[in-house]
Amino acid sequence: MAMSKSTNTYNRQTWEDADFPILCQTCLGDNPYIRMLKDKYGKECKICSRPFTIFRWCPGVKMRFKKTEICQTCAKLKNACQTCILDLEYGLPIKVRDKALGMKNGVPMSDVNKEYYITNAERKFEEEGKASSALEGKAKAPSDLLLKLARTAPYYKRNRPHICSFWVKGECKRGEECPFRHEKPTDPDDPLAYQNIKDRFYGEVDPVADKLLRRADEMPRLDKPEDRSITTVYLSNLSGAITEKDLRDNLYQYGEIRNIHISERQQCAFVTFTNRSAAEHCIDSTFDKLIINGRRLTVRWGKSQGKFEERDILGGDQPKTEPVPGIPSELPPPPSEVQQNYFNIAPTLAPPITAVSMIPPPAEEYGARFRVPFIGAPLPMRPAPMMMTVPPFIPRPIGLPPVAPMYPPPRVGLGIYYPSMDPSRLGAKPE
Repeated sequence: MAMSKSTNTYNRQTWEDADFPILCQTCLGDNPYIRMLKDKYGKECKICSRPFTIFRWCPGVKMRFKKTEICQTCAKLKNACQTCILDLEYGLPIKVRDKALGMKNGVPMSDVNKEYYITNAERKFEEEGKASSALEGKAKAPSDLLLKLARTAPYYKRNRPHICSFWVKGECKRGEECPFRHEKPTDPDDPLAYQNIKDRFYGEVDPVADKLLRRADEMPRLDKPEDRSITTVYLSNLSGAITEKDLRDNLYQYGEIRNIHISERQQCAFVTFTNRSAAEHCIDSTFDKLIINGRRLTVRWGKSQGKFEERDILGGDQPKTEPVPGIPSELPPPPSEVQQNYFNIAPTLAPPITAVSMIPPPAEEYGARFRVPFIGAPLPMRPAPMMMTVPPFIPRPIGLPPVAPMYPPPRVGLGIYYPSMDPSRLGAKPE
């Protein structure tokens, strides 16, 4: 509850006035033309209970209005955002940051000690222009835990409106004009549904920090390959802004680099070191924590080229599986004497085929059957040849007409002739 500016003026010289808030990129929003409402001494800080200047703004379209929750002095003590109380450098809860850097909470929790500590800290800020001993961890080198969990891009989904309580009860009549979200709320038993600003500031009971710490414990580890000849590090999730010079400048500290190959189409790179110890040092130092030009890269071991060649020679890389019980195994190969006789049938001698000479038809019948029709008349369709034994080749005397293939005589009045209409063939229709 804000104090009255006219009646209560106790210790008013410690009240805080500011021209612009201390915010993270997520809370500030992506709108470059933002408009803020400023209220001088409009609210008490939720940590030190001192009146301070609050700011209120809308971070973007279809986002809820946000405001500052703590004063700038408390925010500087923890290097945190005045609205979300998350670390400004890594975007993580203060509990995770303090555990990774080995820091302890230096801000007292009692009212008297807290007021004395805040006053001295504010005086230090004005004299030296830097944070007090509570921020000594900011100057330390980042730990592996921070690099693994750090958020490198803004998370604007956190600025969404709250859930409409009338819609949950089925009584909202605004429809699409409702500024709140029409979604099903989360489980009320979920610990993430209960968060306190003081607990987040002191790092006592923070369900978000506990969730991140559990995730860090469950992160996978990268095993070293057995082939000692592998000295290549595979990097993926690259962008066009990352060049070979950027990779060399960030990875040369781990050992001498033999070559760097970048595939722009696949957005990946292969960094080959001169020895195995340099590659292992690079993997151990950059796995799940390599950030170049604000982009997190995926680090993996390269694969041996010898394995690819062996796989191509053997015709695949499918491992041999164990036999399944109840399913018959492979059949043995047949004996050599019956390799071609799959049904084990005794061989039989087929009777020889006798060649029957065919006598050519008379010339009159030949001319009547193959007479050329008059111009304009439709040509008769030649019937399909019958299956017969091919006679041996017999030279014909000079002067005789050539022998025509023997076709069954066409039936008059039946239209097109088909081979199945021959009575001597199987399947002929009875007349």
